[in-house]
Amino acid sequence: MNWTATAIFIALFLFVTALGFFAAQWRKGDLDLLHEWGLGGRRFGTMVAWFLLGGDLYTAYTFIAVPALVFGAGALGFFAVPYTIVVYPILYVVFPRLWAVAHRHGYVTAADFVRGRFGNPWLALAVAVTGLLATMPYIALQLVGMEVVIGALGFQAEGFAADLPLIIAFVILAAFTYTSGLRAPAMIAVVKDVLVYITVIAAVIVVPMELGGYAKIFAAVPVAKLTLPTPPAGSLGSYSAYATLALGSACALFLYPHSITGVLSSSGAGVIRRNAAILPAYSFVLGLLALLGFMVLAMGVAQNPAYAEGFRRYGSNYAIPALFLAAFPSWFVGVAFAAVAIGALVPAAIMSIASANTFTRNIWREFLNPACTDAQEAGVAKIVSLVVKVGALFFIIFLPQQYAIQLQLLGGVWIIQTAPAVMLGLFFRFFNGWALLAGWAAGIATGTWMAAMLNFRASVYPLQVLGITIPGYAALYSVLVNVAVAAALSLLLNVLAPDRHRDVTTEADYG
Repeated sequence: MNWTATAIFIALFLFVTALGFFAAQWRKGDLDLLHEWGLGGRRFGTMVAWFLLGGDLYTAYTFIAVPALVFGAGALGFFAVPYTIVVYPILYVVFPRLWAVAHRHGYVTAADFVRGRFGNPWLALAVAVTGLLATMPYIALQLVGMEVVIGALGFQAEGFAADLPLIIAFVILAAFTYTSGLRAPAMIAVVKDVLVYITVIAAVIVVPMELGGYAKIFAAVPVAKLTLPTPPAGSLGSYSAYATLALGSACALFLYPHSITGVLSSSGAGVIRRNAAILPAYSFVLGLLALLGFMVLAMGVAQNPAYAEGFRRYGSNYAIPALFLAAFPSWFVGVAFAAVAIGALVPAAIMSIASANTFTRNIWREFLNPACTDAQEAGVAKIVSLVVKVGALFFIIFLPQQYAIQLQLLGGVWIIQTAPAVMLGLFFRFFNGWALLAGWAAGIATGTWMAAMLNFRASVYPLQVLGITIPGYAALYSVLVNVAVAAALSLLLNVLAPDRHRDVTTEADYG
């Protein structure tokens, strides 16, 4: 047990726990209203929204998995950097319109907007259920990062004792989320991001100094991992895989319920546009973070017997904890590991709140209890947020970790199928609601089939076109099928069964 690092870790964890409970008094509102509990009253300005969205999108799993991917697969792992650059023009153009119409009509979720825009409760239900299914394994994966750093601190027990620190952390998370709603992760995100910036900047300065500079780091990395492999004849190989992963991930990112929750909690459309301009600061840090994967290779920690048990337990996910244990004093290890753990709390809290908002507004109130009061709606959301966390904890404790990873891969394939209804629906009323539902079903089926062909272990599908193999992100391929089906059927249904009269929004609502 690393007692110094553990003491620092626990102290910082207790500090953010206190912040989480205090947040109920910050910008105080009636937490018996769903928009106050689940969206912070839509009052977050530019800086708070920047920390919240950054904490929402750059998670503990990002901190662990991106460098681990670079460590294992090399240059392909850097696809996360252009993807988080491409996403911000999409944020700038698309999501201020969503904020405007949601503010005008009191929408809390993407499915609320779809219900109002197309007047089709079943299409809205499909969007809601897709969001829930895509988010649940995502919450579980936040626990992966926390589980790894807790193990790296020296908690190497077996059975229930091994899971106890994780259970305690999530009980605390459940308590302050129930009490404070979205205000808690918004406040904690400030601490989390400060710790992440300190940790990453220290790493990219200190580790190269210890290894003799960046030239020696890159010289120590196998040549095959420094660049994308040259595709074989008749295939676009890793080039198309890299490009489609970046583009598809960018199109999907802000469709997740937790991303939309962060957007709708902003105080105005201008806040979203300003954040689209300044959020790339996180992309810069992400690039530095990815470089840590090469530093792990250069330092040779994977071959060090002192860390063999960690790599045996956690695989490549142990690469970053091992790097910090090897390169830094114990007190700073505590700070770095706390950054990862708190980086799990913030997105897990937002994801559970977003899932609760979605279930309560688009399933409970729409289908099960339309006559419920606003206070009852908020009460159900608080309970659902607890159930979601228990479900995520169940994933990690009782199921192989690989299941959560496989389902998260599927989550990206599924959530992008809501893009035609949400993103295109914000600009065009050409699509028919029933056609969009058919397109959604076709996209879900196609994407899931592609993932099944890959044994649910990868998301890059080798598409054959005119004798050329074009490996690409299954999410992007399947959403093209979705749009094609929706467009073709809309041409027919707009004549036979038009539904534009069901649209309760007007052009003036969008901005």
